[in-house]
Amino acid sequence: MPDTSHQNPRRERSRKRNRGSADRADKSAVIEQLDWEIPSYFDAPVEPASDEVLEKIHDTSLKVLEEIGILFLNEEAVAVLSDLGCSIDSDTQNVRFDRQLVLDAIAKAPSEFTITPRNPDREIIIGGKHMTYSAVASAPNVSDLDGGRRVGTRPDYQNLLKLNQYFNCLHFVAGYPVEPVDLHASTRHLDALYDMLTLTDKVIHAYSLGPERIEDGMEMVRIAGGLTEAEFTAKPHMFTNINSSSPLKHDWPMLDGAMRAVRRGQAVVVSPFTLSGAMAPATVVGALVQQNAEFLAALVLLQAIRPGAEVVYGAFTSNVDMKSGAPAFGTPEYIRAMQISGQLARKYNLPWRGSNANAANYPDGQAVWESAASINAINAGHCNMVYHAAGWMEGGLCASFEKLVMDCEMLQQNIYLNRPFDVSEDAFAFDAIREVGPGSHYFGADHTQRRFKTAFYAPFMSDWRNYETWEETGALKTEERANRMVKAILDDYQKPAMDEGHHEALVAFIEKRREEGGAPTDF
Repeated sequence: MPDTSHQNPRRERSRKRNRGSADRADKSAVIEQLDWEIPSYFDAPVEPASDEVLEKIHDTSLKVLEEIGILFLNEEAVAVLSDLGCSIDSDTQNVRFDRQLVLDAIAKAPSEFTITPRNPDREIIIGGKHMTYSAVASAPNVSDLDGGRRVGTRPDYQNLLKLNQYFNCLHFVAGYPVEPVDLHASTRHLDALYDMLTLTDKVIHAYSLGPERIEDGMEMVRIAGGLTEAEFTAKPHMFTNINSSSPLKHDWPMLDGAMRAVRRGQAVVVSPFTLSGAMAPATVVGALVQQNAEFLAALVLLQAIRPGAEVVYGAFTSNVDMKSGAPAFGTPEYIRAMQISGQLARKYNLPWRGSNANAANYPDGQAVWESAASINAINAGHCNMVYHAAGWMEGGLCASFEKLVMDCEMLQQNIYLNRPFDVSEDAFAFDAIREVGPGSHYFGADHTQRRFKTAFYAPFMSDWRNYETWEETGALKTEERANRMVKAILDDYQKPAMDEGHHEALVAFIEKRREEGGAPTDF
């Protein structure tokens, strides 16, 4: 396929900016994968909600903020909102918002921005038509075919980071791929962030779990990048994510972290976690009303602290299984909620975060079809920032090594699908059709031979052989082939370079903070 990147100038600029160390890493790959790029959506987004329904969700959300309110369990946040003119119940810290305050906050937030990690070749663009993916984050357990399901440890954590670094279709690190519980909770964030910053050179996340963790995270990103405080605060170099405690509540530690992040110029993803039937109404539009209200309330706060703060519209609305109460993902409700969330984000001209979610307990057919449904839904809705895009299992309770590789194959296919297709004169192939004529084949045709290596996507997971050949060569199931790939990739992994002076300063900071006790383990 000829180069058609000229049809998308922004993609070509992104490719040029992201050459260098990323390309050098590609040449040593043990599997064939797409080059590093920040891809963009090619097709128009799916929009299931009419303008009337979308406006009704918006208007009802504003009524919730005006008449019911949101609990803000953080005195500093309440003070900021009080100064802004919000109505405050001093006994409960319930905050009600005038709708004009909300509309003003929406207008201040940027529709698109960049996040630049310590390696500027790995800069990502959040918003617009851009898509970015990350591996699983925040799972307490990990699994593979060799060791089974187990509680996460630092070696597991480090290996998942290495896979995140390896795959070009993964653009950022959304948190700890698995919680390394063998590290003491008070200093775990120091070791975990050190691993993120040294085993990867991509954009990273720091948790908003109290002042120490977010401040240490920002300072470590600044030191690793060799940035002055002015350079660090001038634009986003990392991000944090906060979840509301649905229904209708924002808790102290996450509000504290979000406010600290925006004050230092860093990006914040606000992601209400609403499950229909449990933490949200048992209808798609009702759950979206609540999700929207919880997001908008936080947006008002963050824009009041720093007008123009980079804030991402986070969406994580699904449903529970009403027989067991367990979260369900990849369901029709989840798909529809994500597609309409994309519409809401575009209505507000804001970047949108979604997730690849499934509730399967093993990397089997259920895991694949639920993830495929999730990925297709968020891509159809033009999601800009996809969390848990590779490796998520058990509704977020487990990070699977094999599933990470399997998901990356689906992500590559989505990236390839969204590339402009060839419409040159040669692509219409009239001369090739005349050359072959009736009743022959195209294997030996000049048109085929010229395009053989570039005409089609070459997957690393699909096994397109007949049954007899497959059986003769070991008859490996998909998850077994993924297991082999995990081992080959980890054997081939190359640690990204870091300036020696920056590394020494980073280690010195960590040791200083360790001596000071790190972070408290209660709030």
